[in-house]
Amino acid sequence: MRQRILSVDIFRGATIVLMILVNTPGTWSAVYAPFLHAKWHGYTPTDLVFPFFLFIVGTSIVFSYKNKTASTETYKKIVIRTLKLIGLGLFLGAFLIEFPFVKDFADIRFPGVLQRIGVVFFFAAILFLNCNWKTLIGISITLLVGYWLLMTLIPVDGVASTLERAPNNFANWLDVKVFGTHNYKPDYDPEGLLSTIPSIVSSLLGIFTGLILTSKQEKKATILMGIGGALLIIGHIWDIFFPINKALWTSSFVLVTAGWANLILALIYYLTDVKGLKFGSIFRYAGANAITLYFLSSFISKIMGQIKISETSLHGWLFHTVYVHDFMSMQLSSLLYGLTVVGFYCVLAYFLYQKKIFIKV
Repeated sequence: MRQRILSVDIFRGATIVLMILVNTPGTWSAVYAPFLHAKWHGYTPTDLVFPFFLFIVGTSIVFSYKNKTASTETYKKIVIRTLKLIGLGLFLGAFLIEFPFVKDFADIRFPGVLQRIGVVFFFAAILFLNCNWKTLIGISITLLVGYWLLMTLIPVDGVASTLERAPNNFANWLDVKVFGTHNYKPDYDPEGLLSTIPSIVSSLLGIFTGLILTSKQEKKATILMGIGGALLIIGHIWDIFFPINKALWTSSFVLVTAGWANLILALIYYLTDVKGLKFGSIFRYAGANAITLYFLSSFISKIMGQIKISETSLHGWLFHTVYVHDFMSMQLSSLLYGLTVVGFYCVLAYFLYQKKIFIKV
């Protein structure tokens, strides 16, 4: 039976709740700045959410596979889970509520959040099963430095590469070449092909944290705090040469987000697993069915955006009818809508947890 660490469950659940919140405002035209992604370089609290989830995927891999052998059966389970995640992501990207129920092929976005989770899980799990922690550190450094060199030294169509959003940005150029129209934007995709390489390290850094949490080390919270602080410092120094950027998932972004993840998880671990304080149960419930809640929130949101009511969508009609009022700002109305959506999925998570329904993807 897997060793359970309450703080990991709370961290996972809080991350998925935040993912739902930042993805479902009442209107994208009125959102408080902390709930928006950075326009390009730099980061906001919202930019921490997705790397936090990949980080905790890595931590969870330790709990799931620490006592497993690199056998055919284990590999089969990893492949099946990977294909499920990628399949769900592609379904979300292709689904329409009207016949023929799928978009035209040219309009389907191939990359996506669930697709990236699937790919990152696959490589992180395989590496964990076959490598010791020292080898994993070497692989992490190699991937981060290698990505930095790829992004800054390789010319694009005879022109020096740039880290700005431009045709001669190597990651953007490669996504356009490989995916064509199947991107988030015509010139880049935040879950693009090349940026998947450093995102694997986000999960590997979570694996190191999982190894510490399952070890016999004393003062684990202190160790995680130290690691988190070190990653933040190194990441911000690297930012001078390789700017922190979520869309490109730069190496500095990997280190800074993993630094914050370690600091926050260490605090939760100290309060819950060490001091025994009781809080965050609703996040634990959400964490038990994290992927299911994310998929449902994305799927239902997509349906509500496609159903038309009075020249607008069901989403737009509900927002303007219930939440928009003269006595409060549009940003507050938009946030309240998002909080209502989050509240619904928290209640659903509680119901599933109480009924011992755990949908494994």
